[in-house]
Amino acid sequence: MTDIRVKVCGLRTGADVAAAAASGAAYVGFVFFAKSPRHLSLPEARELALAAPVGLAKVALTVDADDATLDAIVEAMPLDMLQLHGHESPERVAEVRARYGLPVMKALGVADEGDLPAILEYSLAADQILIDAKPPKGADLPGGNGLAFDWRLISGRHWLRPWMLAGGLTADNIADAVRLTGARQVDVSSGVESAPGVKDPARIAAFLKAAR
Repeated sequence: MTDIRVKVCGLRTGADVAAAAASGAAYVGFVFFAKSPRHLSLPEARELALAAPVGLAKVALTVDADDATLDAIVEAMPLDMLQLHGHESPERVAEVRARYGLPVMKALGVADEGDLPAILEYSLAADQILIDAKPPKGADLPGGNGLAFDWRLISGRHWLRPWMLAGGLTADNIADAVRLTGARQVDVSSGVESAPGVKDPARIAAFLKAAR
């Protein structure tokens, strides 16, 4: 599994970014969603993005953000990708991609087979797809809930764009997740935390080691 690319999402401190970089992460994610314990202000996110080593891809996660919000994020900090984690339509994904000239990753929740056709539909608009566990009804967060879905649902499947597996991943289950899904990219947030929004450098290192 030496070619597994890992995204560590929901980073909030310089130490978080340093731990992700030192452990070999390919991407770091910054969350702009007020309900999340991982939410950052623009000045906080800018400082972290500027401190990130060259070659570490910086991703801004938003949820149903309007153009004004996205304008402010893109103008405030250097970014390599936008992640749309709300109910954005394929048309909205295409609009964002065209407006900012940045690659766009669309997150899609999966709970059963009926959720899979959307992956193909959004693959026509996005540069990458993040396949996550669908949040429980009434949940405040669209992701980062520490929940996994039945990975067998996507075993052996292929889509038009690169994709990333998310949802309940930890150092203990990442090997099984990759084996069952064939994922070459994975996303972790709550699985490397000691408390909601508090990243643990030891858990980050352990996750990256297990992924490799």
